[in-house]
Amino acid sequence: MTRTGLVLVASTRAARGEYTDRSGPVLVDFLRSHGLDTPDARIVADADIAAAVAQALAERPAVLLTSGGTGVSPDDRTVEALSQLLERQLPGIVHAFYDRGLESVPTAVLSRTVAGVAGSTFAMALPGSTGAAKDAAAVLAPLLNHLLAQLEGHRDH
Repeated sequence: MTRTGLVLVASTRAARGEYTDRSGPVLVDFLRSHGLDTPDARIVADADIAAAVAQALAERPAVLLTSGGTGVSPDDRTVEALSQLLERQLPGIVHAFYDRGLESVPTAVLSRTVAGVAGSTFAMALPGSTGAAKDAAAVLAPLLNHLLAQLEGHRDH
């Protein structure tokens, strides 16, 4: 069985072509390096993130990572979009992510995140920076295969 991954980037400016997103490719490369069949990141305007998250989860990927829309600006709604669809949250992953970010960026705690499970999908909302993407990869790398095996019903990991 091939595991699939999806990456959604919430960025109104990148969706309009005003700049090139750099965080999505970092996350795509991370998922691919862990053997997940992952297309290039989907870039959507902030206003469209709720529909994009719902659509992505309906595709039942093993992993869904979002980038962007995690601040406190009025249009930052990614955490809310994902949170309402999670059945179980994984706060330990969130804490590890913040700990990692605080090692180099004192303002890391100003971004919001959530991690958890929707059906058999692990999902996490990440800030829209390459640093956050790299921090997430560092935190998730030693956990991902074990987590996915558990979600697939394997207990011997």
